[in-house]
Amino acid sequence: MKQIFEKYIHAGRDSLIPILQEVQEEDGFLSENAIVEIGKLLNLPVSKIYGVATFYNQFRFQPKGKHHVQVCRGTACHVLGSANVLQELEKTLKIKNDETSRDGNFSLEVVACIGACGLAPVISINGEFHAKVTTASIKEIINNLNQK
Repeated sequence: MKQIFEKYIHAGRDSLIPILQEVQEEDGFLSENAIVEIGKLLNLPVSKIYGVATFYNQFRFQPKGKHHVQVCRGTACHVLGSANVLQELEKTLKIKNDETSRDGNFSLEVVACIGACGLAPVISINGEFHAKVTTASIKEIINNLNQK
């Protein structure tokens, strides 16, 4: 973070989002310590920084898992059963949206649209799409990942 902060020595609150983005890019998420240090740099209360960071979906407060699973909840995916897919993933992985498993193997994120409507319902795992996912295929996909 020190290198990032050096670029923002005389920064004001208008630099908050770029700083949050750079810290997250560097660390993979925004830690409590990072938020406190950003507050000191910008002379802003932690509550303000946390409020901004929680407003935007792009910011994470936990590191991503080895296998980052994104579940599309766009209209086409919704109509074709992504709610059931999400429910099955939560049950199988024993985590909820925006959580990472204790072993750091999996993280789960609900996204508004992946942009692959013709593949609905679709999930993405580390950028690899899985098309026409069903509750039955979830188990197979996760089992294959666990063997890697």
